[in-house]
Amino acid sequence: MSTRPFILILTIVSLTGVAACGDAPDDRVSPLRIMDSDPEQGRSLIQAFGCGACHTIDGVRGARGKVGPELRDYAQQHLLAGFLPNTPQHLIPWLMDPVALKPTTGMPAQGLTEAEARHVAAYLYTLGSADLRVYPPDPPIPLQEPGKAVTDLDAPMANASETTPRTRRIVPEPKS
Repeated sequence: MSTRPFILILTIVSLTGVAACGDAPDDRVSPLRIMDSDPEQGRSLIQAFGCGACHTIDGVRGARGKVGPELRDYAQQHLLAGFLPNTPQHLIPWLMDPVALKPTTGMPAQGLTEAEARHVAAYLYTLGSADLRVYPPDPPIPLQEPGKAVTDLDAPMANASETTPRTRRIVPEPKS
């Protein structure tokens, strides 16, 4: 059997694989990406509905309000309205009718349709998304001693006196 057809098949397969690794669009789904939405249209809707009267919003002309929270770097916020996880599943209904989700909120219902709320949410999630880090590479504070593995456990305490509290209650002495 000749090796020439085998080499030809290997060449075709490897070239096909290299072409597949080229500049194909990224098919990974971002947790902040909203289907059927246009962030630029959302920016226009934010301006049209006057959201900037209450909020400071980057990229929206005249949006310098101080009544509601600043929406700067919105994609990095963990909570929506201080009590809901900041996800599209919560943000879209919040934009449509915030009073239904939190009756004590100061944010009025503006009458956004679901499609409009999707566009607005898409724009808000572009704010600060360039610096979005879901899982930081290192813990913010050292949680272990240098050179010690995380699974290493300290030796068990030898006697019960090590478990007694090391603080004393200070009681003022009675005056005579």
